[in-house]
Amino acid sequence: MLFVADSAKEKIADLKAGESISDDHFIRVSVVSGGCSGLSYKMDFDDEDQPNDQVFEDNGVKVVTDLKSFLYLCNTTLEFSGGLNGKGFYFNNPNAARECGCGESFAV
Repeated sequence: MLFVADSAKEKIADLKAGESISDDHFIRVSVVSGGCSGLSYKMDFDDEDQPNDQVFEDNGVKVVTDLKSFLYLCNTTLEFSGGLNGKGFYFNNPNAARECGCGESFAV
């Protein structure tokens, strides 16, 4: 399962409204090679299903990931932190053994 915190839900709704993104769009999350620690998160709006997609809905937000990425993301919570010291969107991932200092990449 992938989870969505209230803070992320609110920011996603703001982004959809501000950019006139339709309700047909969902959040696509994936894990790609790169970053200081070896793996990085990628997140976009999408409206096309792909073969082997893993689909979750939490807190009223549909989140989709590919099967390979799900192996790294299982039980992860998408969160948002704003303000002067905020990180923006970030992932609270219990599977990450370590993260880089900036929080943009991780290792398992």
